[in-house]
Amino acid sequence: MPHIALISSSVRTGRKSHRVALYMKKYLEEHQLASTEIVDLKAYDFPVFHERYSRLESPSEPMTEFRDKILEADGVIIVTPEYNGGYPASLKNVVDLLYDEWHRKPVAISTVSGGAFGGTQVITSLQFSLWKMRAWTVPAMFPVPKVQDNYDEAGNAADKEATDKRADHFLRELLWCIEAKKKMDATAD
Repeated sequence: MPHIALISSSVRTGRKSHRVALYMKKYLEEHQLASTEIVDLKAYDFPVFHERYSRLESPSEPMTEFRDKILEADGVIIVTPEYNGGYPASLKNVVDLLYDEWHRKPVAISTVSGGAFGGTQVITSLQFSLWKMRAWTVPAMFPVPKVQDNYDEAGNAADKEATDKRADHFLRELLWCIEAKKKMDATAD
């Protein structure tokens, strides 16, 4: 069974995007699609990094823990809110902390907003940053509009049937990429 790291990107007080990370974790586990772990950037409370992990003389224990969670994951789901047309500095900070760790890592993106567009303005900029680091971004996206109306604080979807249908497509694309990468890695040896 693959292991997926879910990056919950918002560090704001009263954040709503974390609800979607909780939903994804529940869905993956209830359907026995993958083992999961939420990598909560709010819990890490990282400072602004001044250098890449690979160039640091003595990275902190939390930096190493974060790096290891990304390395050990077969795939990553990034759940990010849209702030003023972009993604939060907390996410840019950890994306830039790593470099080689993103190489060919299957990454799926879920964008979240309180408005009607579901954070879709952030997809292109985040995807471009990940491409530059040679991550394998999954073509399926999971935009979430009006998150405050569509998910409760425990990550339960208001319209479970419709949300599960969208999530199934999104997650199966990520799982396909994870399986394809395993096959490619096996033939490259």
